[in-house]
Amino acid sequence: MGGKGEKLPRALEKVLEPDERVLYSVKKKASLEKPKWVIVTDRRIIYLDEKILGRYEIKTIPYQKLERITVKLGIMSSDFVIKQEDEFRLRLGWMNKEQARATINAIKDALNAIAVEPVSIEVHKGLTSEEWTLEKPKELVTRVAPAGKVIEHEPAAKEDALEKLKKLKELYDMGAISPEEYEEKRKKLLEQI
Repeated sequence: MGGKGEKLPRALEKVLEPDERVLYSVKKKASLEKPKWVIVTDRRIIYLDEKILGRYEIKTIPYQKLERITVKLGIMSSDFVIKQEDEFRLRLGWMNKEQARATINAIKDALNAIAVEPVSIEVHKGLTSEEWTLEKPKELVTRVAPAGKVIEHEPAAKEDALEKLKKLKELYDMGAISPEEYEEKRKKLLEQI
C-alpha cells in the first residue's frame, strides 16, 4: 500500500471514493508539527496537511488535470513540484531522495495503469544532483472513467451515421442501389442520429 506501511490518517477517509485504492503514501513528520502526507491513489494525488486540534487541509489533483511533476534531488535536499493544468503548483521540499523517487514512480505506475499510451520519466543525472521530469501527454486518454462513470461515445456514433448517409447518397446517385434500398437504409441511419 504505502511508504512504510504506516497507518493512513482518518481525514483521508472523508475524501476517498468508495472504490478508490491507495497505491502509495509518504509522510513528513517533524518533531512538533503534525504530519504532512502525499497519497497516490489509482485516480489522483492527494496532499494532506494535518494541523493541531483535528484541523487539516487537503488538495487533490486528479490525473486528468495533472500536467507535470519535476523532482530535483540535491546532496542535502529535494524539491518536488506537482503542476496542475490550471497553473496551480504544489511544492514539497521535505521528501528525501528515496521518498521522492518512490513517489514519482508510484505516480508513473498509476498513470500507466489508466493511460492507453505509456507515460515516461526523463532523468538528468549530474555529479551532485538529479532532475526527474514526468510530463503527462496533453490529451491523456484513459482506459477507465474517473469515479466509475460510464463513458458514452454518442458524438462519434452520430458522425459515423452522417458519414454513412453521405456514402449512401453517393451510391444512390451513381445508380449502384435502387430507390427502395436507398430509402430503407436511409431510414435506419436516420434513427441512429
